[in-house]
Amino acid sequence: MAFTPKLTYRGRPLVRSNNEIYYGNMADPFVVFMQVLTEKEQGGVKIADKVQVMLLSTDTAKALPERVVKQGTKVGLYTALDIGSIWLDRALRDAAEA
Repeated sequence: MAFTPKLTYRGRPLVRSNNEIYYGNMADPFVVFMQVLTEKEQGGVKIADKVQVMLLSTDTAKALPERVVKQGTKVGLYTALDIGSIWLDRALRDAAEA
């Protein structure tokens, strides 16, 4: 039985475990890894403040430091998801053209 994600963003799966979020399909050559570094409280709810975003290769033959293609820190989860989506789209497009 195929995995069906419960949460998606722009048609790709989002998987969260505590302060770590993976965006994309692990069968693709790249995924986005996001780690919530700080949170702030707004209206009685904790929301992500600083988020580290990394575009990672899914090639498990490489060591983890070699798998990091791009990385940056963004303010807000939506901004991090948006930039991660752009990085992932470009990386997958370039991989398909190669």
